[in-house]
Amino acid sequence: MTVTIREARPEDETRWRELWAAYLDFYDVTVETDITDQTWRRVFDPASAIAMRVADVDGRIIGFALYLTHEGTWIRGRDCYLEDLFVDADARGKGVGRALMDDLVALGKVKGWSRLYWHTSENNKTARALYDSYVESDGHIRYRISFGNPS
Repeated sequence: MTVTIREARPEDETRWRELWAAYLDFYDVTVETDITDQTWRRVFDPASAIAMRVADVDGRIIGFALYLTHEGTWIRGRDCYLEDLFVDADARGKGVGRALMDDLVALGKVKGWSRLYWHTSENNKTARALYDSYVESDGHIRYRISFGNPS
């Protein structure tokens, strides 16, 4: 299976909504439809800090990573906060989550982000194993990759 990671496109909306529904079901979360609509609009708003990358196999989206960039909290430069990462059930365990993370790390280096943050629940062993393979926990359910201090 060859996975291509790319920016989301408007034509990806239907498939993303299917994956988003599966994401909400997986985490047993309920949100109003207008929240999903607003998120989708923000992904394509050039003034928005939220963006999305998708994992594509032969023209089918099998995973996504939503992220939010913002000014650094304690350091000059931009930070990136991984909002959500989700992989279709049929593609889990096949390196898709790792491909999305690798892409985000590479993107952070190219864009000069100062840090990359993400979090997950303590009982999400799959996500924790993936994130732990990049860095160790800082004592909270939050993880960080530091790219140095861009000037």
